[in-house]
Amino acid sequence: MLQILRKRPWYIAGLAFECSGCGQCCAGPDEGYVWVTHEQIASITKYLEISEAQMRRKYVRKIGRRFSLVERSDNNDCIFLTLKADGGKHCRIYPARPAQCMTWPFWPSNLTSPQSWALVSLRCGGINRGTIHSCDEIEAKRKATS
Repeated sequence: MLQILRKRPWYIAGLAFECSGCGQCCAGPDEGYVWVTHEQIASITKYLEISEAQMRRKYVRKIGRRFSLVERSDNNDCIFLTLKADGGKHCRIYPARPAQCMTWPFWPSNLTSPQSWALVSLRCGGINRGTIHSCDEIEAKRKATS
């Protein structure tokens, strides 16, 4: 009987990441998508204490069959990325943020190779710092965004 070996990911020993709260993952200059499900829209609506109609009209756009949070027209930042008094940035809906945001930086595109991880670390100061996340935890987050 042949044993089929699964290829182990390059990050088998885990990866370090600790959010620094810089907001770079939510900022332009490029346009992007923050995909949201109906359930996530409902969660954000509840957190903001507004109607779902208001939420969809003001903060959501339809892209094909999917939905994305809108971006600021002046800089392509996520609409919920706001300035703090000290000049830093924070997410206005952090406790209710979409799954895509919760799984950063463990996205498939960032995990394809050590080089892709190194490249994204140039934008995100929390990468390669802080807590070591296990391969299993990384895989669960990676699969949640696939």
